[in-house]
Amino acid sequence: MRLNVDRYIMMALQEDITSEDVSTNSVIKEHCLGEVDLIAKEDGIICGLQVFERVFLLLDDKCEVSLHVKDGDEVKKGDHLGKVVGDIRTLLSGERVALNYLQRMSGIATYTHQMVKLLEGTSISLLDTRKTTPNNRIFEKYAVKVGGGRNHRYNLSDGVMLKDNHIGAAGGVKEAIKLAKSYAPFVRKIEVETENCEMVKEAVEAGADIIMLDNMNHDEMKKALSIIDGKAEVEISGNVTKESIASIKDLKVDYISSGALTHSAPILDLSLKNLHPIKKNQY
Repeated sequence: MRLNVDRYIMMALQEDITSEDVSTNSVIKEHCLGEVDLIAKEDGIICGLQVFERVFLLLDDKCEVSLHVKDGDEVKKGDHLGKVVGDIRTLLSGERVALNYLQRMSGIATYTHQMVKLLEGTSISLLDTRKTTPNNRIFEKYAVKVGGGRNHRYNLSDGVMLKDNHIGAAGGVKEAIKLAKSYAPFVRKIEVETENCEMVKEAVEAGADIIMLDNMNHDEMKKALSIIDGKAEVEISGNVTKESIASIKDLKVDYISSGALTHSAPILDLSLKNLHPIKKNQY
């Protein structure tokens, strides 16, 4: 994991500390060992603890992070989740970046968990999308998995997904699928985005592997499913949120994808509190 994330964490630290932490350096002149507590300020699913720890270790590898929870655990408001011990200057300088990652990732995991719970009793898989924060996709898609969701393609190299503009550029659904089949390796599935039942019919006739029903109303989706009739896997997409998912979970589809998992999840409120100096023989 470190090979993949360290460069992104370093970029975040460099964004926050362009030359020095002037506030900290003005009040703490030299090394001073201290500790600070990680506290949950609301209920949710914790996620991103390794990233949280790594922030401090990249600043100072002598820091020690001890945790009472692991990624995927449910936490309650007021829970003491762990502590960080190290040079107080490091604890102060790393605090915001570490919490930004942990709060953001925990928020996504929490929101995803809530949506997955709404799909209980069905065989539908909840998927994320590529609607992620630039340079944070690896963290956000990991958080979706911790919350119980599944990842759609990670990037444009992962799979063939023909959207409205691909279809328009190719000259239609059938032509786009034909071109994709002639180019893509046979091991790659071909997914096509459809907006109405006529496009669905063309996608079925052209042999699409996965058909996405994009922003269709409930009646249109039911009609589309009767046209597909098991000839392709089916994904529903388009403005799917916690508030709307209950209205579509009765449909016999394979996947529901939601950009809201990553672009609209609120953070989980967490805090580093009770920072104080300690003597080495106390630790």
